[in-house]
Amino acid sequence: MYGKSEDRDDYQDVPRPVAAMARDLPDGHHIPPHRHRRAQLIYGITGAITVRTGHGIWVVPATRGVWIPAGLTHEMTCAGAVAMRTLYLDPAAARLPAEPTVVSVTPLLRHLIDEATRLPVAYDREGRDGKVMGLLLTELTPQPVPALRLPVPDGPPLAGLCAAVRDAPERRWTTAEAAAFAHTSPRTLHRWFSAATGMSPARWVEQARLVHAVTLLAQGTSVTAVAARVGYATPSAFTAMFRRALGTTPAAYFTERPRAPEPPGRPGRPAPDAGDPALGGDPRLIAAAPTP
Repeated sequence: MYGKSEDRDDYQDVPRPVAAMARDLPDGHHIPPHRHRRAQLIYGITGAITVRTGHGIWVVPATRGVWIPAGLTHEMTCAGAVAMRTLYLDPAAARLPAEPTVVSVTPLLRHLIDEATRLPVAYDREGRDGKVMGLLLTELTPQPVPALRLPVPDGPPLAGLCAAVRDAPERRWTTAEAAAFAHTSPRTLHRWFSAATGMSPARWVEQARLVHAVTLLAQGTSVTAVAARVGYATPSAFTAMFRRALGTTPAAYFTERPRAPEPPGRPGRPAPDAGDPALGGDPRLIAAAPTP
C-alpha cells in the first residue's frame, strides 16, 4: 500500500530506527508463527487482532496495540476486516519492555502510526518526516490498560483441558468434570492452574470466554448472540462480566479509549467469579478452590 512493500522482510534492515507498513487483511486472515530481527508494534485501525506467543494469547481492538520484542515467535489472526498498520523498530529506539505488552493507542499515536505508513522507508531524518517519526517514538510509551490476555499452559496436565474449554466456550464445566478430564483431583487442579497461569480455573474460563467473545463481536455478531455462544444465560449477565473484566461495555469496547476496569468488589464483598449464577455461570463451575 501507498507504493510500499507489504513484505515484512523488507522492513528489517532499513537504515532508520522506525519502519512502518500498511496492509488491509480480511476477516479470518491468519499469519503463521514467525519472528523478526526488529521489535514490532502490531496494530489495526479496524477490527480486532488475536496475537499468540509462548507467553499467551492477547486480543486487541483499535484502541490498543501489542508490542512484540525482537526475536520473539508470534502469530496473529484477524477478527473482522483489519486495516493493519504495523511498526518495525530498532530495539534500541523504543523504551518498551522486553516481553509482550499491550499498549494504549491514543488518538495522536493512531494518526502518527497511520502517517508513518505513508512515509518513504528511507525518510529524511532532518526534515518533516524525521520529526513525525521522532514524535511517534515519544508517544510510543507503555500505558497500563486492561489487557485481554489468556495464559496458555503447554504442559500435558492442563493443555488438553484448556483446549477443550477454548473449543466449546459455552460449556459449563463442574470442578469434578474438569478434574476428571485432566486426570487429577479438584484440589490438584486448582494448584496446577494457579502455578501455570496465575489464575483460578474459573477465572481462566472467564478469560477464555472473553477472548472468544471479543473475536465474535469484531466479526459483527450481536451481543445477544455472543452471550449465548460463550455460555451466559442473558445478555445483561454477559455485559456485567465484560464490564467488570475490561472496564467498558461490549458495544463500546471497540471505540472507547482504554480505562481502568471497575473495582473487583465492594468492601466486604468479593468479586463474582465465572461460576457466579448472577453472571450467567453455573454455581458448580470450578468457582472456588475445594475445601482442604
